[in-house]
Amino acid sequence: MRLSTLKPSCEHDICIIGSGPAGLTLARELVGTGLRVLVLESGIEQATARGNRLRALVSDGIQIKPFSRERVFGGASTTWAGLSSPLDRIDLAVRDWVCDSGWPISREELDVGYARAAELHGFAGLTQLAVDGPLAALRRKGEWQPVWRALEEKLFLAAAPAQNFASLHGAIFDGERLDLLLGASVVRLESERGSARIARAILRLADGSEHSAQAGVFVLATGGIENARLLLLSRDQCPAGLGNEHDQVGRYLMNHPKNYRGRILFEKPVRSLPWFFGAMHGGFSGYGGLRFTEAEQRARGLLNSYVRLEPLFPWTGSQGVEALVTLAKRSRWIMGRVQAQGRRGTVELRDYAETGDDSVFQEEQRLGVLLGHVLRDLPRVTRYAWSRAVSRRKPAIAAARLRNFMEMQPLAENRVLLSEQRDEQGVPLPLVRHRVSELDRRSLIALHARLAEELRANGARLESDLSTAEPWPIDQDASHHMGTTRMGTDPRTSVVDPSLRVHSVPNLYCAGASVFPTSGCANPTYTIVALSVRLARHLAGGKSCA
Repeated sequence: MRLSTLKPSCEHDICIIGSGPAGLTLARELVGTGLRVLVLESGIEQATARGNRLRALVSDGIQIKPFSRERVFGGASTTWAGLSSPLDRIDLAVRDWVCDSGWPISREELDVGYARAAELHGFAGLTQLAVDGPLAALRRKGEWQPVWRALEEKLFLAAAPAQNFASLHGAIFDGERLDLLLGASVVRLESERGSARIARAILRLADGSEHSAQAGVFVLATGGIENARLLLLSRDQCPAGLGNEHDQVGRYLMNHPKNYRGRILFEKPVRSLPWFFGAMHGGFSGYGGLRFTEAEQRARGLLNSYVRLEPLFPWTGSQGVEALVTLAKRSRWIMGRVQAQGRRGTVELRDYAETGDDSVFQEEQRLGVLLGHVLRDLPRVTRYAWSRAVSRRKPAIAAARLRNFMEMQPLAENRVLLSEQRDEQGVPLPLVRHRVSELDRRSLIALHARLAEELRANGARLESDLSTAEPWPIDQDASHHMGTTRMGTDPRTSVVDPSLRVHSVPNLYCAGASVFPTSGCANPTYTIVALSVRLARHLAGGKSCA
């Protein structure tokens, strides 16, 4: 869509700001309703230097990764690994040991969106994600069969390949009633004179020119940080920012802090453990993690954190192997063969880099740099390549390291603010301030302690110093930015109502993880899509979706 084709407000019923999973799910779900929809995206079809510069922010505490905030058509779905799982029932419940917990909608409402996410948006269905579902055969296939008491397993699956929402849904903009404007950075929202309604989005193009987009309804779908930032930047209704009459915008920021800590030693080395170590099977890839049962969480007043087991191979940690895996993933021929094999049978993990999570080469496009890393560690690269592509004998695994993922308690002091620094458009950068709490730490320490106890009865031993480690080592950004425009029924403690409408603005909605009141331990995109399906049906007002 060309800027010159922007029409007056009567032409667009809905303006969606952002084209990541939330924005494109909304747009796709509104196809066939008769509504005229405009999607505004700050980036274009591929990453650019300008787009990368606009990802800048100021971190205070946990450091935010730049590639968790992509300015490109498709948003973070252009770089994610695809791992997904639904929220657990306890995540939505009021927990008396977790302040400000409880969702104002039910799990049954989310289940409708989860079903649609599986049907149309490429996610595994809830049956597939059940630990006793079709993939339970992978669990029984493993050489190590632990039995848990206070712990239970949770399955995380990614489509293979992971969904790129731009590729998945980009064709909808070929229709007559959906318009897409790329390279349009929204810098603020403006209200109608004398009204609480939003009249227009003010946007800037790469050439610096300023324009406006008008619509009847606006939806912010720019991510957990940028949703709050845009509200704080829009001040013609309230000096503190749109919807911020009670100083709630930007507060209750949550993440899933993660990192390695702890190592499991097996009494007998194992060669095949696809459920725990990770595998591709039936068109999906993933693994089973470990968390406390919900009954145990309630009894002990703990959060819903989890750990996964990552096998330690002779080449684990090799940047040469990671570079080789990066090159392989960029080859359609290689990945096509691997994915075809995974659909026919089971492809077991041979290195954590194969999952695509947090690669140091995420944004490296220079072939020479990647090949240089391969050549510098050729012995380990060769050993990995032989095991992956040639040898039929699986390597013996004597140990696995723990990768830890924390649920964060929703705390008002963890928040997004506006920094004194500005981006190249003259707009204040977001200041992202968040740290783990004592309850966050205690919950994961308790999980390590209980895991150590239960492993002893299952032929393994845990080495962990988490309870005494200083500084706290579980401190990496999971790219899951949640909670900054939280959903609730009381405007004094939330920003949007259960329909995701900003309390004080009749035609402004927020989509994405920013509306989460709590985070659980699940990767949020599945729930983002489920909520976007629900929002689309609300906006359609009963009109049928194609």
